[in-house]
Amino acid sequence: MFIRQLQYLVALAEEQHFGRAAQACHVSQPALSGAIRSIEEELGIVIVQRGARRFQGFTADGERVLTWARRVLDGCNQLRQQARSADQGLEGTLRMGVVPSALALAPLLTQRCLQAWPRVRHTLYTQASEDILRGLADYQLDVGLTYMDDPRLADGKFEVMPLFRERYVLMASRRVQLEAVPQSTWAAAAHLPLCLLTPNMQCRAGIDTQCQALGIGLAPQVETDSLTALVAHVRHSAFYSIVPHSVLCLQVLEEPLYARVLQPVLERDIGLVVRKELAHGPLLEAALGSFASLDVQGWADRYLAGLQPG
Repeated sequence: MFIRQLQYLVALAEEQHFGRAAQACHVSQPALSGAIRSIEEELGIVIVQRGARRFQGFTADGERVLTWARRVLDGCNQLRQQARSADQGLEGTLRMGVVPSALALAPLLTQRCLQAWPRVRHTLYTQASEDILRGLADYQLDVGLTYMDDPRLADGKFEVMPLFRERYVLMASRRVQLEAVPQSTWAAAAHLPLCLLTPNMQCRAGIDTQCQALGIGLAPQVETDSLTALVAHVRHSAFYSIVPHSVLCLQVLEEPLYARVLQPVLERDIGLVVRKELAHGPLLEAALGSFASLDVQGWADRYLAGLQPG
């Protein structure tokens, strides 16, 4: 079995199509298909489900082989980084999954890393917490930026680095809207026209848990899984929203939205998550060190302070 064959297998998983996978690997489709069949013959298992010569997914055995292939390729990549870093400096690609509510924090991380290692590339994916943890476990991601209170982080498979404590705020497009709300409480917010993220989002899950604990029912008029859509509804209508205060930092280049911290205060920690391994590659190790030196909390808190009505 050769490294190239494993690359073909991973490409097929990414492209979900024999022809596109072959094109991505710069080989003919018969060559790619033959290489994967060779792996199947060597291992004595069926890896790929085929129907009328079309790709129809991976078998259960195939999924296990795919994870193994990604692990091997990740190790090879770390070896290349180690060999090159002494003479050429750090280079390579850092793949990061980010929960939507923390997207505003991502540029702080990438810019700090690029200042030190300009040859490092960054690929960001906006994903739910569940998808981030799955991507880390399957070696499709190197690091995740997600919620620290996710119970799945307690299974011992991951290392965590708390980075930022978000506070939930009531948000509106105009200062006068917030001033019209006499009390910045969850109970008061429940009676406002609300646009919220959908219940499947971790951010909304925190909101629902808080409201259940307080005996408050929310009935948003609009729900969306897109922060862009949420901000658009608040900006161009009389809607209010409840979001973590990091979301407000997305508005740096536009007219600001206004916010007040809701009482009682709801705080949740967001941080970095990586696979628990004996040793990380040089690129990831260096990136984590640079991320840890950032004052993410101070940056976001200062921004929030300028958006609260007096």
